Amino acid sequence: MRHCFASAVSAVLAGSLWLVNPALAQGPVQSGPYPSAPVRLIVPFAAGGFTDVVARLLGEKLGGVLGQPVVVENRVGAGSTIGTDYVAKSPADGYTLALISTTHVIAPWLYKSLPYDPMKSFAPITKLVDSPYVLVTNPQKLPAKNVAELIALAKAKPGQIDYASSGNGSSQHLAGALFASMADVQLMHVPYRGSGQALADIMGGQVSMGFLGVTAALPQIRAGRLRALAVTTTQRSADLPDVPTLDEAGVKGYEATIWLGLLAPAGTPPDVVRRLHDTAAQVMQTDDARKALATAGLTLSLDSSAQFGQLLESESAKWGKVVKQTGATVN
Repeated sequence: MRHCFASAVSAVLAGSLWLVNPALAQGPVQSGPYPSAPVRLIVPFAAGGFTDVVARLLGEKLGGVLGQPVVVENRVGAGSTIGTDYVAKSPADGYTLALISTTHVIAPWLYKSLPYDPMKSFAPITKLVDSPYVLVTNPQKLPAKNVAELIALAKAKPGQIDYASSGNGSSQHLAGALFASMADVQLMHVPYRGSGQALADIMGGQVSMGFLGVTAALPQIRAGRLRALAVTTTQRSADLPDVPTLDEAGVKGYEATIWLGLLAPAGTPPDVVRRLHDTAAQVMQTDDARKALATAGLTLSLDSSAQFGQLLESESAKWGKVVKQTGATVN
């Protein structure tokens, strides 16, 4: 990924965590109290996005408290399902974890079959953060200055306005599909391998618009290289207080929130899940962690393991309905 959602934050955190110990590829051998070996945190997204900010912040701080290195490893592809499948098939011992997003509950509705069950193959640990997307356009390519003008332009040119996303089956993809469905317009989806590449091509004018993380888009919005038309949450973003929500802008009922959470393979011992939950909650609530998250435009949103499991179920039902309504596919 060529652009970082919060480069100033991740640059500080990333240095010591990029190196993956080849010995970890065989998995740790547990001896004594957990953890007695390094822990791997699998990020099923391209490096450099706001997921990296959270992963490396969490990895550094978890490692400090657990007393073992937490190695962050990006395993990318197939709408985040490759990395997630890797974790699902890993030993249920707490040494291989997954940092997941909304794509986790979208994937089963987009793919005809998955090599794992998004609910049954995992033990939920906790949700970590929430964040909105912001609908941005390239002002040199699209003359629309607000959502109403964008919709009017899209209706006049059905299928001719394209939008970039971080990949087929990603939450950015589905946020755009939901917008097109609710606004009754036809848009062309252009998938990329990561949100940084999508951002670069929107800025370069190769693609007209996209639904991007606030942190990545904010510097470009302030510099005038991108135009922010709306945010996807029901409340305005503190980073963009003058930008309306899509609901306010006329797409009534629109809501798409991106969240990140932590999973372990199903069957992980309950005491290990509790240890990971409590430690993650502890380190993410420190002053410097809160500051790093705020810098990245993220809102801390912790919950219990049971609550996170309930969220996965409700989000799956919500996005499954959206996929069916919009006809979104990964092809």
